Amino acid sequence: MKYNIRGDKLTVTKSIKDYIEEKLNKLNKYYENSKEIECKVLVKTKNNLQIIEVTIPLNKFILRAEVEDKDLYAAIDSVVDKLEGQIRKNKTKLQNRYEKVEIPEMNLDFEIDGDEEELDIIKRKNIDTKPMNEEEAVLQMRLLNHDFFVFKNIDEECVSVIYKRKDNKYGIINVK
Repeated sequence: MKYNIRGDKLTVTKSIKDYIEEKLNKLNKYYENSKEIECKVLVKTKNNLQIIEVTIPLNKFILRAEVEDKDLYAAIDSVVDKLEGQIRKNKTKLQNRYEKVEIPEMNLDFEIDGDEEELDIIKRKNIDTKPMNEEEAVLQMRLLNHDFFVFKNIDEECVSVIYKRKDNKYGIINVK
């Protein structure tokens, strides 16, 4: 894998960089052409927490994980475990979804320890969306005390999802 490791509000030393690369190399067994894959790593600090974000864009999907910890090395270990867990957990789904399409960069021929998790949709909800602007949607979301709200966006002329981010700001997803 090629690594793009950068720090936000901290300097990534050679020892940190080497440790990240050593741990992420553990994932190479899941990729057939690992030399062609670029792994993006962002290391940052917030208060007394160390945060590591790893994004691995592949042809058909993106693997991403983010971990916060007081110890940077523990966060690195956790993020690699999280990514490996995502690959293992979704092995069958990836095989079924792309059964007829070859995924050249993924090696899905590995054994899974334990039972596979079934997709359990326990509730389905239909909603009638009212045309409104983003400010009205935020107000409605606050009134409902939800973390997200789906609405017909009259400004963008599409269906939108507004959501509250970890930094208490808002994000919006437009569905065209």
